[in-house]
Amino acid sequence: MTPDSSEPPIADELISACRTTVGDELRSIAYFTEDRVDQLYLRADLEQTADLVGFADHERFGFRSQSAYRNTELGEYEATIRMFENGYLTRVIRGDHGTWVTTDELSIERFEELTSALAAILGDADPGNGG
Repeated sequence: MTPDSSEPPIADELISACRTTVGDELRSIAYFTEDRVDQLYLRADLEQTADLVGFADHERFGFRSQSAYRNTELGEYEATIRMFENGYLTRVIRGDHGTWVTTDELSIERFEELTSALAAILGDADPGNGG
């Protein structure tokens, strides 16, 4: 699977929500489904050498693992946040599609705002529901 050249219909909404919520700490935005991955945004000071397909293959496990958390005392799955030496990756999945956003350090409140905004956009545009 390779990155798709045509952006998904919700690309502008995802970019706008991330830029508004995260600001200058935004590093990158990717959109993915089982069949495609699109780099929607990459901050100018970052190298374009990331293995986008490799990241997507890993993040796609989220489509299957969401069911593992159903009906637990934790409540419904909202997002996954991964910490790395040089930044953070936040993944949000709704239905048959998702996004991951990489950032510099943020407060937990900003991560919560980001995941809420992304979840709303993905939920409204769920391709599995005709969106």
